[in-house]
Amino acid sequence: MLAISKQELQINEEIRDREVLVIDADGTKKGVMSARDAQKLAFDQNLDLVKIAPQATPPVCRILDYGKYCFEQQKREKEARKNQKTVEIKEIRMFSAIDTHDFETKVAQGKKFLQGGDKLKVSVRFRKRAIAHPHLGEELLERYREACGDLAVVDKPPKMEGRAIVMFMSPKQQKSEKSEKQPKRAPKTEPQAE
Repeated sequence: MLAISKQELQINEEIRDREVLVIDADGTKKGVMSARDAQKLAFDQNLDLVKIAPQATPPVCRILDYGKYCFEQQKREKEARKNQKTVEIKEIRMFSAIDTHDFETKVAQGKKFLQGGDKLKVSVRFRKRAIAHPHLGEELLERYREACGDLAVVDKPPKMEGRAIVMFMSPKQQKSEKSEKQPKRAPKTEPQAE
């Protein structure tokens, strides 16, 4: 099937070219003819004449049911949108003085997000005078990275933004099961003749 460009298409009387190359509804070439004769041919078949390649010499027009074509195009676009997976950025917020159990809870939540295929923004906020010790936040983010190391890679290293240090992580690409099951074999070497 001939692909039609996504630009605004000229239909029927909008086509003002003198001569056009006509393709029938079933895909057969009818040849070069005047735009008026091509429109008459399309109307006789109770279909529309659509200019699909305006840049060609002569321009290419196709005889088809334009309403049906538009409907099928919308249906294809809707199906493509439905099959797309949206990756969200989930945020984990911690404070520089976080307790051990709270930290473990944040790690578990982050792993859950990463396993779901979402990206992760981990931020450590500083309250009041804690901003004078940014190394505490960096150490906390380093611990977090090590805790999630088996599931994630760091996209953007820790960086100070206002009263917080922010780090971005994304899930590691999963290896195919086939490559994990089959161990690599050493190449065979033949004994050398002496």
